[in-house]
Amino acid sequence: MKINCAVAGLGRIGSSLEKDPLREKPCTHTGAIMANPSCRLIAGADIDPEARKLFKDDWARRSDFQLFEKAEDLLAAGTPDILVIATPPDSHRTIAEQAAAAGVPVIICEKPIAPNLKDARAIARLHRSGKTRILVNHERRYSADYQQVREDIHEERYGRLLSVYGILYFGRTGKHRDVLLHDGTHLVDIINFLTASHCVLKKSFGSMRSRRSSAYLFGKVDHIPVLIEVGAERDHLVFEIHLSFERGRIRIGNGILEYEMSGPSPFYDTYRSLRPDALIMDRKEDSGAKDEREDTSHAPSYIGRTGYFSNMMDDAVRCLQDPRYQPVSSVFDGLEVMRFIRSLRALL
Repeated sequence: MKINCAVAGLGRIGSSLEKDPLREKPCTHTGAIMANPSCRLIAGADIDPEARKLFKDDWARRSDFQLFEKAEDLLAAGTPDILVIATPPDSHRTIAEQAAAAGVPVIICEKPIAPNLKDARAIARLHRSGKTRILVNHERRYSADYQQVREDIHEERYGRLLSVYGILYFGRTGKHRDVLLHDGTHLVDIINFLTASHCVLKKSFGSMRSRRSSAYLFGKVDHIPVLIEVGAERDHLVFEIHLSFERGRIRIGNGILEYEMSGPSPFYDTYRSLRPDALIMDRKEDSGAKDEREDTSHAPSYIGRTGYFSNMMDDAVRCLQDPRYQPVSSVFDGLEVMRFIRSLRALL
């Protein structure tokens, strides 16, 4: 029997980004539902009539579903097994509470989990109560390249992790605080994921209300120092994390995965420098001719198919099927990100 899925919020991450010709597919919640053989789409909701029209145009040939203006109308018409909440953050709590009251077993909530800590805690309580199980779509946790890097950190490929530097540039005009809330959530969360811990904010430099240059956040993960730069005035997107180890460095981000290891310096006698890891580079060359659908999780330098949205949907299905299973990206992970971001208030 198919798992009935519904999507509240039919905009970019809900549906329309699937038209992006450059993104790995699936890259939206609806795309992930359609690509999962265990799932079927039964309903969608959006207050924007144009979004509903586009959604119908895009997906009606592939599935028979109902469309509604409001999420509460969708829930009144029938209870899905999995509900995606891809609406603006200020509506997440209301819809999650409506879904829990309607008996929806599993909710996938877009990031940020909520615009404030009060609502984030309320959503976490829904999960803790057992009324429903809630995942937060911090999608990089499901991506094969980040999962490989997490394993390399755990196995101390280059020795102990000594520092973390995260960079986020997202357009020219956004205030640093808005970029941090809406896209920096991914950066904070993936640092937590890679280090298997929770980053704690200690200091900040620069105004988070500014649209100029950069602001810097200084924190710690356990004993490891973390620096996060949030920048404006750039005409390009940058999402990167630099992980520095005793004997090497890993750089990972959007379209980036580089491994460097320490070796005798070609520039200075008796010194050591970072050079591309020969073993990893060999894997990259060997994998270059492979079909992108092939499993590349053990070849970390090869940026092919990461499976990020497909793996997220598989995680939600497993949550539905196994009450004891803990999701890769839980509501509590989303809550930790909000705690970090909202702790800025104590420093301003």
